[in-house]
Amino acid sequence: LAATRRILGTAPGAPPGPAGARVIILTTFDREDYLFEALHAGASGFLLKNAAPEDLIDSVRVVARGDALLSPEVTRRVIARFAGPAAPVPGAAGWRPPELTDREYEVLVSLARGASNAEIAGRLFLGETTVKTHVSRVLTKLNLRDRTHAVVYAYENGIVAPGRE
Repeated sequence: LAATRRILGTAPGAPPGPAGARVIILTTFDREDYLFEALHAGASGFLLKNAAPEDLIDSVRVVARGDALLSPEVTRRVIARFAGPAAPVPGAAGWRPPELTDREYEVLVSLARGASNAEIAGRLFLGETTVKTHVSRVLTKLNLRDRTHAVVYAYENGIVAPGRE
């Protein structure tokens, strides 16, 4: 965790990390607190050391593309943690980040529900390149590192909740 913070420049007093730097945590610590601390430190991937070599290679490719990846074993826990009641939201019901346009908000909601770029494009009648642009703008405007952090943001802020369409 300390190395992740130093590499990415998220440690208190640390200089900014290199542009485009990404970190995948490969660990034996199968603990929820470690997982969430890694995500808060800025990790783009979290795998357990029992991952198959092919999965490790694939995860490097996924993260290098700018996406994020969680080990299947821990994904269930992430969903369970955020499957409870929605977190309090700033402002009234229907609150949304004021920085986002209507379309960017729709993209964020779709991201939080686990949709791929192709699925978002189909739902919103957009081209995939346009969706990628919207995803990039959402991440930039909300100061988020990747798609995983966008999902966490959406659940923490009550933008989406399990079972709510």
